[in-house]
Amino acid sequence: MRKALAEPEHRYYYVHIMAKMIGYMITWTTYGAWLQGNERGYVKKGKVFCGNAKLQKSNVIKLEGKAVRLDKKSCAIVREAILNEAEKLGQVIYSLAVCSSHVHLVAIGIDETVGKVAGRYKRAATTALRANGFVEKVWTKGYDKRYCFDEESLKSRIGYVQGHNR
Repeated sequence: MRKALAEPEHRYYYVHIMAKMIGYMITWTTYGAWLQGNERGYVKKGKVFCGNAKLQKSNVIKLEGKAVRLDKKSCAIVREAILNEAEKLGQVIYSLAVCSSHVHLVAIGIDETVGKVAGRYKRAATTALRANGFVEKVWTKGYDKRYCFDEESLKSRIGYVQGHNR
């Protein structure tokens, strides 16, 4: 039986608070939902940029299909797929928010690159959605990552993600 989301008080959390990475937050978006240039701002290669209407319009023109928004059922499917994949990886997830246009996840670092982990979660979610009749392109290419090197940054990111679940 799969465990529920881990609490930040998990033993590993306190044992590994040192000068190395103790966890990370990864975020990825649904296809076309949050384009570069978006008026709310956007992230590219870890840097946050202000909105740019001309850039956003250019990106809208380049879309190969319609923008994807997940409904409640699809969000639940994605959540379950990610938690199942985390169990296979042996990765503790502190906080997970699956929203209509993006996913946030805070987890303990494991012996696999963040890119491979993000790819596994995106593939698992896509496979689960396809099994439930979802046919559109689901995710944008890539993801954003934020490393946590201390307890304060980890707690801050956990709080940020939990705020999306209200």
